[in-house]
Amino acid sequence: MMRGKNSIAIAVRRPNGEIVVKDEQPSSWANGRIREIPFLRGIVILAETLILGIRALYYSASVAVEDEVEEEVTSKMLMGSVGVGLVLAIALFVVVPLVIVEYLIDPHVDSAVIGNVADGFIRLVIFGIYLNVISLLPDIRRVFAYHGAEHATINAYEAGESLNVENVRKYTTAHSRCGTSFLLFVLVIAIIAHAFLGDPHFILRFLERLAILPVIAAVSYELIKFFAAHVDNILVRVILTPGMILQSMTTRKPDDQQIEVGITALERVLASDAQLVEETSSISSVAGGSDRIH
Repeated sequence: MMRGKNSIAIAVRRPNGEIVVKDEQPSSWANGRIREIPFLRGIVILAETLILGIRALYYSASVAVEDEVEEEVTSKMLMGSVGVGLVLAIALFVVVPLVIVEYLIDPHVDSAVIGNVADGFIRLVIFGIYLNVISLLPDIRRVFAYHGAEHATINAYEAGESLNVENVRKYTTAHSRCGTSFLLFVLVIAIIAHAFLGDPHFILRFLERLAILPVIAAVSYELIKFFAAHVDNILVRVILTPGMILQSMTTRKPDDQQIEVGITALERVLASDAQLVEETSSISSVAGGSDRIH
C-alpha cells in the first residue's frame, strides 16, 4: 500500500500472477488542513494509518481467495478489528507492564521514578518479544517482505532512480519515516514522560498512561518528521539508528515479484497525484486563478 498526498493505491498479486490495484481517496477527516497542524496531525495520521493498514490487509486477503468482499468488511469488520486490536494492545503494552511493576517491583523499591522507568523498560522488552514471536508466522513474514518492498521502492524513488526491479533491489528495506521507528520513539518518550507521574493507585496509574498517550504520539511524530528532514546530519543519523535496526524485525528482503507489486503501487499513486494536480490547475484557471476549489 502506498499513500500519496491526495491518493492511495493498494496493489495485490492474484494467485494467477496478475497484479490488481485498488485506488482510494483519503478520507476528508484525515486529509484537510488538519494535516498541517503540528502535534494534532500526528494523532490523525496515526489513526488513519491504522485504519488503512487493516483495510489493505482485508483487501489483499479477499483478492487472494478471489472473493471481492472488501466492501462488507470496511465498515463493520474494519471497526471491529480496530477495536479488538486496540484492546489487545492496551492489555499487552499498558496493563501487563503495570501489573508486573505493581506486584513485583514497587513492593521492593521506595522510588516512584524507579517503578515508572521500570514499567517503560518492561514495555520495551515486551515489544521486542512480540515482534520476534509474530515474525515466526509464515504469513506475517510475507507481510514483512512486502513492507520491505515498500521501503526499498520509496528509497529508490527518493534517490531519483528509475522504478524497475533491478534498481529497487539495490536499496535497503529500512526507512527513516517507518512506523516501526515511530513506535520506538513512542516507547522511549513514554519512559521519560511516565517517570514523573508519581505512584498513584493502579487504576489511576492506568488512566494516566491512556490520557498521556496521544500527547506522546504527537510529540513522537513531530520528532520523526523533523529527523527525517535532516537525515544527512550525523547526530540525527545516530538518533535514528536504533529505529533503523529495529526495522530488521518488521521488514524482510523482498523477492522480485514483491518488488514489482511495490513499484506498481507507487507508480499508481504518483500518477493519481499528478492527475489531481492537473485537474486542480485547470479548475483554478477557469475560476480566475483562485487557489480554492469550491
